[in-house]
Order: sequence, then C-alpha cells, then structure tokens
Amino acid sequence: MHMGTFREAVSVVRRGDVYEADLDPQWSVGGKLHGGYLLAVMGRAVCDGAGDGHPHPSVVSGVFAAAPVPGPAEIHVEPLRTGRSATQVRARLTQDGSVRVEALITLERLEEAGPWWSGLEPVDLPEERYCPRTPPVAPGGAFPVPLMEVVEQRLDPGRLGFLSGSPSRRGVIAGWHRLADGSDWDPLSLLVALDPVPSVGFDLDLPGWAPTIQMSAYIRRVPAPGPLRVRTQAADVTNGRLDETVYAWDGEDRLVGQATQLAAVRMPASTPAARSR
Repeated sequence: MHMGTFREAVSVVRRGDVYEADLDPQWSVGGKLHGGYLLAVMGRAVCDGAGDGHPHPSVVSGVFAAAPVPGPAEIHVEPLRTGRSATQVRARLTQDGSVRVEALITLERLEEAGPWWSGLEPVDLPEERYCPRTPPVAPGGAFPVPLMEVVEQRLDPGRLGFLSGSPSRRGVIAGWHRLADGSDWDPLSLLVALDPVPSVGFDLDLPGWAPTIQMSAYIRRVPAPGPLRVRTQAADVTNGRLDETVYAWDGEDRLVGQATQLAAVRMPASTPAARSR
C-alpha cells in the first residue's frame, strides 16, 4: 500500500460554502477511521477559512456521533467569533447528509517558547532504539491497525505486559511517536498523537476497540523538530466507559499538547464491584 503524507491525508478543497475531503483508509484502526485524524481533517478546513491571523488550532473538542467511512466527506464550517487573540468556530463532518463528527475549535497563533510555569515533568522513557515499534496489527492479532504504517510509534517495553497476557493494571502506556513520512509534528498533526493507540484499556485487561465518544485537546505550542514522548493514563472505568488523559512533550522537554477523552470499552462478563491498582 502506498504511504501518503499527513499533509495529503488531511487535504481539503473548498466548494462554495463547504469543504470536501477524501478520508484516507490508512489512518484507521480496526477498520474505523482514527478520531485524532478526523479532528485534524476538520481542523485543516477550519484553518483554511480563518486567514493568517490565527493559523493554529489551540482547543479542539469533538463529539463522535457515528463512525465515518473512508472516502468522500463534507466539512461545514460555522464561524462563531473572531477576536484579537482567538477565533472560535464550529465544524461538522458529514457523509450522506448525516453528521458523523461535530467539533468546536479555537484558533490562535501559537509560539515555540517554553512555559512561564509548568508542574509536569516529561515521561521517562528508554531511548527510542530500545523501544519496539508497534506493528500494523493489534496485540494478539485481533484487528489490523493501518495507522501504525503512517505513525512510527515505539512503546516503552516496561509497560507492555499486556502483550504477554500480564497487564500491569496501572492504566498507563507511554512511548515515542514520529510521523512515518519524515515530517515534523505541528499543531494540526498533534491531534493524531493525542489520540494514541492502543487504548490504555489494554493495560487494564480490557483489550479490543475502544471507540471515542468525546475528545478535548489543548495544543500548547509549536513542537520542536523530532519525536514526541507521549504518556496515556486512565483514572476510572465505570459502566463501560474509560477515560484517557494524554500528555505529549517535544525534544526540548516542553509540553506541546494534552487531551482527555471518554471511550467505550467492552467489560468482562463478570467484574468486581471495584478494582484498583
């Protein structure tokens, strides 16, 4: 399969009042298009219509009403407000006249400068060469993950017990991330990194597809060139719902993005009333 670039995969064309996109099947997990990728396509359309004053997405909050399929889609952009420091927009991704994803997106002009204050230390990882690259097949071979052909992900081997049937049940997965086309991360492609695969549910012995219900991402600054360090942690699993909090740091040890999402998971047939680490 030809590996296209991220820029090609999120390209859009304006046709009157809507943007047309061709959703790329390679940016998918188990036959379902990746949520961060879908938000990036919508972000591309929103950025195109915003002009030069506020070129970067800084806040993206998406609701996934139904799973889009690869192929043609329309993105409808509704400006809400343009101020001195930010622009707010609503975007809807539709197929066959039905809304599949809706997002509220804030645009700003982000900088590369470090934080005025930060209370987070970057996740500690072994060097990239000591972290195995995630193959385009899910752990256990349950379903294909074409996304791993376009995203080079190397997970911390110390957190991969779930591959051998011994998940830590701490609800933490971490690793290195690069775009396989060799391009550097930017505020738009960070949306892909902030929706990492596999779901942290694998480390809780809840393997399988975990469709995103809602995701909110904050893009903090323009990343430095090179790989990202990404850490995902869960806090609670209740009634078939799993939360995931994600942090991403660049090569300068700066927090470049963070996200929280709620995903659906399939619970075992019998589970204790409460389970903790």
